[in-house]
Amino acid sequence: MTRPPLPPFTEATAVQKVRAAEDAWNSRDPERISLAYSEDSWWRNRSQFVTGRPAIVRFLTGKWEAELDYRLVKELWAFTGDVIAVRFAYEYHDAAGAWFRAYGNENWRFDADGLMTHRHASINDVAIDAADRRFHWDAPGPRPADHPGLSELGL
Repeated sequence: MTRPPLPPFTEATAVQKVRAAEDAWNSRDPERISLAYSEDSWWRNRSQFVTGRPAIVRFLTGKWEAELDYRLVKELWAFTGDVIAVRFAYEYHDAAGAWFRAYGNENWRFDADGLMTHRHASINDVAIDAADRRFHWDAPGPRPADHPGLSELGL
């Protein structure tokens, strides 16, 4: 199974890979998302360590049971060969209705088939008022093409 675009990345293909990841995560479909990762993909997500597709599915299922009305925007930070670095922000609320914006950075490594083998994510949550939300589109689903990105939003 291949997952284009494949490394080595150009700026255009790195941007395409980042947007594909953003769109997949905005689907909130753990099974679909897991297919972008190698069978033995290794993650560090905050202080959690996850290995393999079944663990990725379990992790994402739990994530979206707690992070409700999730909407994510990713932006390319840097790339080289088989590595991409992104920065991102996402908004969600908890079961009590409190809203948060999570800010983070990820480092990704891909195999020759374009599957992500490593994902290192550092994330910080900031409480926000519902009126301060910046990500407004019908969800789950991809961010509309005309919705501003992180830089345009000053994030």
